[in-house]
Amino acid sequence: MRFSRRTGWNTEESDLARAHRRRVEAGLPIADLTASNPTRCGFDFSPDLLQALTDTRAFDYDPQPRGLPAAREAVCAYYKEHGVGLDPAQIVLTTSTSEAYSYLFRLVCDPGSEILVPQPGYPLFDYLAVLDDIRVRPAPLVYDHGWQIDPEGLRRAITPQTRAIVLVHPNNPTGHFTKPWEAEELARLCREFELSLIVDEVFLDYSLGENSSSFAAGLEGLPVFVVSGLSKIAGLPQMKAAWIVATGPERAAALERLEVIADTFLSMNAPVQWALPRWLEGRRAIQKQIRERTAANLTELDRQLAALPVVNRLKVEGGWYAVLRVPAIRPDEETVLALLDAGVWVHPGYFFGLPNSGWLVVSLLGPEREFSTGVTGLIESLGMNQGGNLTKVDG
Repeated sequence: MRFSRRTGWNTEESDLARAHRRRVEAGLPIADLTASNPTRCGFDFSPDLLQALTDTRAFDYDPQPRGLPAAREAVCAYYKEHGVGLDPAQIVLTTSTSEAYSYLFRLVCDPGSEILVPQPGYPLFDYLAVLDDIRVRPAPLVYDHGWQIDPEGLRRAITPQTRAIVLVHPNNPTGHFTKPWEAEELARLCREFELSLIVDEVFLDYSLGENSSSFAAGLEGLPVFVVSGLSKIAGLPQMKAAWIVATGPERAAALERLEVIADTFLSMNAPVQWALPRWLEGRRAIQKQIRERTAANLTELDRQLAALPVVNRLKVEGGWYAVLRVPAIRPDEETVLALLDAGVWVHPGYFFGLPNSGWLVVSLLGPEREFSTGVTGLIESLGMNQGGNLTKVDG
């Protein structure tokens, strides 16, 4: 049997995954500083949350390629609270933001086309791009008293095959919110090279005090497609509900094509669509818990890091991750394995496109006691294993 080259990934267990599995199987303690699933982090969800799935209207099969009107109207109501007025006709429902990306890649790209993705960033795009027969070209996010895009770096990365820039707002894992001046630079590049802008706003509601305006308001003269969903907004990754918002010139033509793509799959199920309005309306309770948790864990992280000043926590403006700059005296994989031996599980920075040495990424989502224990173990391990070689790291 011959398989497609696009699925020719190396699926062997990595050294990190193997070490983690063996520690779990041995029953040894692990303070997990990578937790990203709200349903497993000890939050209190409404006990009647699943009642929304019992709406009897879901017995009727009414295939709507863009999604049921009631569900799309609920998405509009969500954006209205962000100060953006939308028409339900601008929205296409999908089962996940991954599916939304795939729809958009098929909309704007041909086989062999390229998309630009600022890095550090979420590693999912590489897999999606391969499955849709396109290529990812990285573009730099730079750090100078805070993260920011590099307009000239983006310009240098653009080729005749480039069709879109993909932006995560705020970025995962850096927590960088795109500022107005950055949006203007992105718009200028997109207009000059006739590119689309695809913006992922799943962490939009988790600002740490910075500007959290939505790109769903659009940018003048530019096709902008915003993707988001319940996974982060309502802390419900298992419910599989997301959407695309289309704005800008030729919006009608884009939506007609997106409708055909969606109609080809008809992947949305009726119970979730009928439940979506209630879940969006009830999002504030879980968002409040998540914001309080991430703020408390960030404060605890900073408190403990004061004891090890050679490890710097980089500025974060939103989301629920923090990037740590550590002494680059050995590969991060070795550092992560040493931390795992000490009972602490963290991400190496290279998972997100950071260099192979000097970077760790931690989640702020986990239970506060476990998080505090993990940070203590991290600091003790780094101080013990690198003590004689530590020098101040600029951040």
